[in-house]
Amino acid sequence: MKKYIYLLMAALSITTLISCGSDGDLTDGEGNDGDTMVPAPAAANLIFPEDNTECNEGELVNETQSRVIFRWGESENTDVYTVTLTNMRSNGTRTVNATTNEAPITIDRGTPYQWSVTSTAEGTNETATSAVARFYNQGPGVANYAPFPPTAVNPAMGATVDIDMDGNVNLQWESSDIDGDLAGYEVFIGTQNPPAGSLGQLMESNRDANLQAGTTYFWSVNAMDHHGNIASSQVFQFRTR
Repeated sequence: MKKYIYLLMAALSITTLISCGSDGDLTDGEGNDGDTMVPAPAAANLIFPEDNTECNEGELVNETQSRVIFRWGESENTDVYTVTLTNMRSNGTRTVNATTNEAPITIDRGTPYQWSVTSTAEGTNETATSAVARFYNQGPGVANYAPFPPTAVNPAMGATVDIDMDGNVNLQWESSDIDGDLAGYEVFIGTQNPPAGSLGQLMESNRDANLQAGTTYFWSVNAMDHHGNIASSQVFQFRTR
């Protein structure tokens, strides 16, 4: 009888030790002490080149190119910055990675660009992207710059939209001119790419277009200044329901 009691007590002791060991392993290995939350990075503030300006700083590489140092403010919880740079004339885009808050990039002279910076951090898939800035890289002997090529606001590229009760879709875009002499726009729209039908010239940056439902449309905008310079947008596309 005593032998049975001793064996039972020993078994209970072993069970208690195993239970305590399991709880301790869970706390030390898989609980809050073992999990480290990586904070999401913050968005950077762009410093240079500034938005809607002429970039007149940089090292001359040749007659057609210069090396410009892009700069932005350091953002919290960031390990790598990715500069996304788009040539607004050719619509070509490239990216450059940096671990500091600046990056030297060789770009074409006398050409409009837009750029932004995306912040990333190790240990998290979350990212943060800065605002977008546009600028003209200074060109040789340029006295007056063409407007920035217009960009679509509505409909967004590739969107499907409703027509209103009158059968219209309101086209909206944006553009600017560092010389401040923007003279107006001409809008083109059609079912072929590139669009050939003109909606006429206007000063406003929006225009109603009378369209058919269930149709894919292509549209583009020319921006003009008082010196006769013209900047053409890329061709945008959307579909009506």
